[in-house]
Amino acid sequence: MAQFRSTSTYIASRDLEVAVNAAVTLQRPLLVKGEPGTGKTVLAQEVADALGMPLIEWHIKSTTKAQQGLYEYDAVSRLRDGQLGDARVHDISNYIVRGKLWDAFEADTPSVVLIDEIDKADIEFPNDLLLELDRMRFFVYETRKTIVARQRPVVIITSNNEKELPDAFLRRCFFHYIRFPDRETMERIVATHYPDIKHDLAREALTVFFKIRDLPGLKKKPATSELLDWLKLLMIEDMPAETLRTRDKHVVIPPLHGALLKNEQDVHLFERLAFLARREG
Repeated sequence: MAQFRSTSTYIASRDLEVAVNAAVTLQRPLLVKGEPGTGKTVLAQEVADALGMPLIEWHIKSTTKAQQGLYEYDAVSRLRDGQLGDARVHDISNYIVRGKLWDAFEADTPSVVLIDEIDKADIEFPNDLLLELDRMRFFVYETRKTIVARQRPVVIITSNNEKELPDAFLRRCFFHYIRFPDRETMERIVATHYPDIKHDLAREALTVFFKIRDLPGLKKKPATSELLDWLKLLMIEDMPAETLRTRDKHVVIPPLHGALLKNEQDVHLFERLAFLARREG
């Protein structure tokens, strides 16, 4: 089987490459944690491309139940059709709605399944999928049939660490934490997305970006996705690098800061710092 590696559009650390390939070899779900905006969700698409497999995405919400990933029985539609005299009501399988895992289990070729932001769901959600992900089969009570995976999918599960996951679930996963990229790696990421960016603009923007991330008291540190959005705006506005350059150690509010700062608390923090810097100057 093909191995996962960094691509022209996705810069992965060596540790991440090893984690993906280890999970595939062990046939274990890969549980990926890390700050929002560090490329956890995009990873699944990159893995699918690298392995030559289709991607099946299951994005989890606070109301999502594990059963929905397997199937749902549409009793309301059956009742309505029964009232209308529709002959379809005699076959209950007409009202079984297949979920994402069912699609993956019955696919003709292996696929990559993304279970995105599993920590958004109820605490019992991971445990409710233990047996199905482990044995690659599940029972449909309404039709009295067992669905067995034709091909074992590659399962990638992401979490923003909003809540702890059960130990029994963690034991069945291969775990990897995506560390925030250092400056050298971030330079490669920027060059990958914006090969035509002016060198001095990228250099000064990264200096400002990492100063912001190092600032104590930030409620929401800007991540890779915010940096890329900010750089795109700077390039569109043809912002000169001198606008971002500062000669002192104070962090001042950068232009187009709405791409980096996502709440009023952090904006007010920067405003106070800028005021203190001017007063000390």
